[in-house]
Amino acid sequence: MAKKTATGASAPDKSPKVITNRKARFDYELLQFFEAGIVLAGSEVKSIFNGRANLVDSYCQIKGDELWLLNLDIEPYENAKHFQPDRMRDRKLLLHRTEIHLIERRSMEKGLTIVPTKIYFNHGKVKVEIALARGKRSYDKREQLAKDDTRREVERMKRRDFDGKSP
Repeated sequence: MAKKTATGASAPDKSPKVITNRKARFDYELLQFFEAGIVLAGSEVKSIFNGRANLVDSYCQIKGDELWLLNLDIEPYENAKHFQPDRMRDRKLLLHRTEIHLIERRSMEKGLTIVPTKIYFNHGKVKVEIALARGKRSYDKREQLAKDDTRREVERMKRRDFDGKSP
């Protein structure tokens, strides 16, 4: 809840925003998660703090011994004067070499892909949660949608009965 100011109005929330990739949870079965740092320009950090990034079409790729995040869209920070980095540039992810080799082996052996799922702040540093994922088939997605609809309908019925309204 936002804090009250001296005039009684609530102050804007100054906490960093968490940016999630909801499409990844729908399109992929997420198997194993890793936390990685990311190399950013100064104004990009401010934009991410304000929640001005989009993970929907982004993916990770291993080039040499490095892990790169591709197609991450970070809007330019409006108060940055001189240096405006490219919105869609490739960004390097920071992991231990052993973790990179593990991810590379698992992705090649079992046909998995590397998907970014979340961007958040941890002790003042921007972190990216990446996952080894297996693509869902269309019938898996339909089953998931049916389960979600059933769960929501049951919750609706429980609330209606709890409120004392009979159908």
